[in-house]
Amino acid sequence: MTSRAIKAALFGSAMAITGQGALAAEGNTITTVVKISGIPWFDRMETGVEAYAEQHPEMEISQVGPATADSAQQLQIVQDLIAKGTDALAIVPMDPTILEGVLRRAMDRGTIIVTHEADNQINTMVDVEAFDNSDYGTALNERLAECMGGEGKWTTFVGSLGSRTHMQWVGAGEENAKQHPGMQLVDPNNESFDDAQGTYEKAKEILRKHPDIRGFQTSAGNDVLGVGRAIEEAGLTGQVCLVGTGLPNPSAAYLDSGAITAIGFWDPQKAGMAMNEVARILLEGGEIKDGMDLGVEGYNAVSVRPGAGDGKLVVGDGMVLADKDTYQDHLF
Repeated sequence: MTSRAIKAALFGSAMAITGQGALAAEGNTITTVVKISGIPWFDRMETGVEAYAEQHPEMEISQVGPATADSAQQLQIVQDLIAKGTDALAIVPMDPTILEGVLRRAMDRGTIIVTHEADNQINTMVDVEAFDNSDYGTALNERLAECMGGEGKWTTFVGSLGSRTHMQWVGAGEENAKQHPGMQLVDPNNESFDDAQGTYEKAKEILRKHPDIRGFQTSAGNDVLGVGRAIEEAGLTGQVCLVGTGLPNPSAAYLDSGAITAIGFWDPQKAGMAMNEVARILLEGGEIKDGMDLGVEGYNAVSVRPGAGDGKLVVGDGMVLADKDTYQDHLF
């Protein structure tokens, strides 16, 4: 399929298209590119990509990612896949700005581009989000404020300063904290690079620097594990609150002990399936419409809005908040 035909199918433009009205996919390869391979969050996403591949044996569907959370490594992977002629890419950008140029060139040559966790991505056809990111950050912070009694010092962790969603979440958290004047933000936006050991070391530093700190709001999937370990080892379980993005199984021990107050998440398995379904629809010349059902839990009646560029933003309803009493309802 040509870039001209793809853009017409996606954006509903008035560009003239020759041939049949129904645009059939000329290729059948969809590759999901994640921020980092080998961590629980993206291992879970891979189960969704694999499940989607089983549902569509006529297509070649796979997932890849760099060995470390490095935007340059991810860029190289994307460049290599485009050079090999991958028909569609479903990407979770480490830093959306780093990928803009290569994604623009990819779309110009006819590659389908779908992104996730990147609603500021200009050069994408569709960005798929599990929920409204501002609502999610607000929900995390409100749960933190509840635990803190609306009083005391707190801080934030992000995977990287270039991670669009993480910065949105902590930004919404800061706004929400204004509703609780007794909360004092200190040393915000600590970069973790989704490394539990590195997060643990930074959390220990913060606990030494601010022995009276009362709360942490974290973003990357491994952050709660590092901060939870630091809190537990310092004997501060029940005294310091921790609310952040995490998965139930990896977080279970710290939730049970109370070192983690609550986790927020969406199912990366479902997100992987939703991204691939959007890519398949675009490959077949279909249109992404408001209220459509992507056939995936949490994405059964998506909201479709204008994207940051010429593409579209697809927002699902997949937010989950869980604590010690409820996390076992969502074990993965």
